Amino acid sequence: MTKLKKTLMTGYWLVTLALFAFAIAVVFAWTPIEATMGPVQKIFYLHLPIAINTFLACLVTFIASVGYLWQRRQFWDDLAVSSAKVAVLLCSIVLLTGMIWGHSAWGRWWTWSPRLTFSLVLWLLYVAYLVIRPSIESRERRALVSAVYGIVAFLDVPLVYLSVKLMPDIHPTSIQLAPEMKLTLLLCFVSVTLLTVGLIAARYRLHRIESAVGAGLDLPTPTKVPITQPGDAA
Repeated sequence: MTKLKKTLMTGYWLVTLALFAFAIAVVFAWTPIEATMGPVQKIFYLHLPIAINTFLACLVTFIASVGYLWQRRQFWDDLAVSSAKVAVLLCSIVLLTGMIWGHSAWGRWWTWSPRLTFSLVLWLLYVAYLVIRPSIESRERRALVSAVYGIVAFLDVPLVYLSVKLMPDIHPTSIQLAPEMKLTLLLCFVSVTLLTVGLIAARYRLHRIESAVGAGLDLPTPTKVPITQPGDAA
């Protein structure tokens, strides 16, 4: 990595982390408490942006999977698995924050509502994606199977979104937000999106390094040829 790229990457993360920290401070110190749900409603400012960015990470995996089937370039497979790992991380946070919110709002940690069920299925699909990959030894076959799987797994994303719109659900379809709340939500969206993009890029770079190291370890050990000295032939 060149010095310029390192400087740009460092600057990106400094700005992103500073913005995220500022967003968290705004959530707890400036944004008013929602009248109906109380303080637990503040989880919403992270829960919703992280949920949307989970879809974004899944979309990147979907696009990269299509790209691999189209061009058969290793770049697409590396990008697909990198974004899938980020999707699992974000979806785990979505489920955990949703459980905390649900326990306060409904008195239960979990309920088999359509949105929660499809969200859990989404998490399981992408966990399975990551579990299946190491079991396939051939690099080309692994990339091919993962690409097909990544396309099929993405079909659950619109089901999560449409489940509340089309099916009876315990989740509220909308929440009335004061102007301060809308501004805070926007700030959280921006910071979480920057974090998501940065995590995918960092995971991609790390995956490329791991792939290069793995490829080097798979190379046959070169045979040492003895060097004949001029006097040895005598």
